[in-house]
Amino acid sequence: MGVSRRAFLTALGRVGGYGAVFTAMQALGLLAVSPAYAGPPDLPAGSGRGIKVAVLGGGVAGLVSALELRKAGYEVTVLEALDRPGGRSWTIRGGDTVRQLGRPDQVVDWTREPNHYFNAGPGRIPQSHHAVLACCRDLGVPLEVMVNANRAAKLDFNGQVVTNGQATNDTRGAFSELLAKAIDRRALDRELTGVDRERLMAYLSAYGALDRNKTYAGSDRAQFSTHPGAYLQAPVNAPPLRLSDMAQARFWGVSLLFEEFADMQATMLQPVGGMDRIAFALYERVKPAVRLGCRIQAIRRAGPGARIVYTEGGAERVLEADHVICTLPLPVLAKIPSDFSPPVKAAVADGARGYFSGTKVAFETRRFWEQDDFQFGGLGWTDEINETVWYPSGGLSEKTGILVGAYSIGFSSPDAPGKFAALPFEERFETCRRVIEKFHPGRGRELARPVTVCWAQTEFAEAAAVGWQEAQRAGAYALLCKPDGPFLFAGEHMSYLNAWQEGAVLSAHEAIKLIRAQVAA
Repeated sequence: MGVSRRAFLTALGRVGGYGAVFTAMQALGLLAVSPAYAGPPDLPAGSGRGIKVAVLGGGVAGLVSALELRKAGYEVTVLEALDRPGGRSWTIRGGDTVRQLGRPDQVVDWTREPNHYFNAGPGRIPQSHHAVLACCRDLGVPLEVMVNANRAAKLDFNGQVVTNGQATNDTRGAFSELLAKAIDRRALDRELTGVDRERLMAYLSAYGALDRNKTYAGSDRAQFSTHPGAYLQAPVNAPPLRLSDMAQARFWGVSLLFEEFADMQATMLQPVGGMDRIAFALYERVKPAVRLGCRIQAIRRAGPGARIVYTEGGAERVLEADHVICTLPLPVLAKIPSDFSPPVKAAVADGARGYFSGTKVAFETRRFWEQDDFQFGGLGWTDEINETVWYPSGGLSEKTGILVGAYSIGFSSPDAPGKFAALPFEERFETCRRVIEKFHPGRGRELARPVTVCWAQTEFAEAAAVGWQEAQRAGAYALLCKPDGPFLFAGEHMSYLNAWQEGAVLSAHEAIKLIRAQVAA
């Protein structure tokens, strides 16, 4: 009996987590890679004169919408519930207060240095995300390299801690040895001609660092037991990891595949000083149109246009508009009384159920990973429920910095995010300290002044990002791609680049195109 793609992906998720599912979906053609960027929609100057647009949400999608529409003369009003722009593009610094639903407030008492920041939301920009990079260029936001992968960073699975370089290259060597033995035993004669067999054997010897006996006995690509030095200090390769140990430790999960994902391949980038530099640069361009601290109470129709009821400073207010771009996350939008058509209401509710959360923890500390271990940037991976240790790429060689001790979003197990989010703050912090102590013995006690953010516990977000299922793309998602009278939808959830700012920017462009078409009609 055949197995459906959905059943296959569900089973794969139980075994390999989010990363395995992500890779499989790309291979099956269910996740699109960013096409070449064509630029923002062409709106003739003055074409929006006299036309009012309400933008609900002051995140990246809302701010980009406002920027492009205002260029063409539209009268735009952005309503944002928070006291800052950016939405989930949120960077935390010393002096900030972090509020979480049902949890105590956290006052961040970090040193106020330029590189002492914590990206609670997005933290990297792939070089394939041309729309966001174009925004940075046009807005004058300086970028720097974000070290997404580092062979010196540690992996911790099943209690065994090794470097990424050792796990990667010992895996490559072990697989190459197995394939070479199969070729030697003529197991692939039906697939290979004599010449092809010789060429493949030569390649495997180089690719897997095999010796003359076609055996992998370790490699200087993986790990040294004695590092090369001066005079008589010759290098000695460390004994390779055994294939059986690597299989038991699950080293072949997302940690060894991560930098092969289409959106994770070098070179990765980040704004200098924090990811919110993009949102604030957009905000400065459209500031007169943005009203912070405005909570949406109802979204109503008013003839061919719309009427938005909201509160500001405790007072109820009404905004009339010809068009409305809704950029609110669907779990938030679904709770607001609206005059969306019944099918659109059902689509919003359907999409809202598919969101996933994520939890991060950050510490201020001495940069011991650089000063003691000479590791600069990258990600450390563990099968404990904090999942990831994220080392900073900015401020290299400074005395202190911000170390992200957890990014629990389902990389290693679909159960990890829920378990980690449910922990009291102190237990989250202790989990991170325990893992970092394994990576850097004696240094876990140096981690100070922790801060944590769980997106399921963050007001006006309630989740990290959407996770559309294949069937939803043809149903609820497709419906939200169309205007519902004066209402249009944008945000990362209105793209095939979910959880990325690129999706937010491109969806804003698509919503603007729909307004342009409505105005022309």
